[in-house]
Amino acid sequence: LSVFHVISAFNNAGVALFPDNLIGFAHDPIVNIVLSLLFIIGGIGFTVVVDIQQKKSFKQWSLHTKMMVVGTIIINVIAIAFVFLLEYNNPATIGSMPLQDKLMVSYFQGVSPRTAGFNTLNYGDMEDPTILVTMVLMFIGAGSASTASGIKLTTFIVIVLATFSFLRKRSEPELFGRSIRLETVIRSLAISTISLFIVCFFLFLLTVTEKISFLPLAFEVVSAFGTVGLSMGITSQISDIGEVL
Repeated sequence: LSVFHVISAFNNAGVALFPDNLIGFAHDPIVNIVLSLLFIIGGIGFTVVVDIQQKKSFKQWSLHTKMMVVGTIIINVIAIAFVFLLEYNNPATIGSMPLQDKLMVSYFQGVSPRTAGFNTLNYGDMEDPTILVTMVLMFIGAGSASTASGIKLTTFIVIVLATFSFLRKRSEPELFGRSIRLETVIRSLAISTISLFIVCFFLFLLTVTEKISFLPLAFEVVSAFGTVGLSMGITSQISDIGEVL
């Protein structure tokens, strides 16, 4: 069991050998911390890990490494805060838990959706805003040259920086004193646009073939696109055509 789940975590597979995934370990600090560290390390990318190993100073890191490390910390903190606040009073999830358990479960569910695929809560019981936040996280994904998927965190960061540069009427976005080339911005926009088109196209097809509510279907499509594997519990209800899609 230990070997299987360690490999599943590091490779961001999210496959567990228990019927309820990791819900039975929602209050176990060892399982939560060890597995989350593994899929975070696997998700930041091998080039980042090597860069950090070889260069001990933050100033020496490449721009990509700086973007991944700082971006991962920021997006994880925001995601954890959203889960904690949105589910705080939900009795079906963390509403009835003591504060330390609320924090632990919120931490795991905040860092997991960006392709890790483990869950210590039932997504079918979560509030709609939490589901929407989770879908955004699954769409973004983790790092390039990593075990994760999605459009990649660096792609998302470049788009955000380019938007701010446009609003400030600057020709090129900048980060950590380095300018980001227009070619990189265009590539990031293209990747995001194509990915969004694919998600919307297959979601449309599934709304035609399936008699299931829109939000669970949308969640299923984004989860599949991001190779996350999370579900609101409708996978077994999907038709043969839907499974192929």
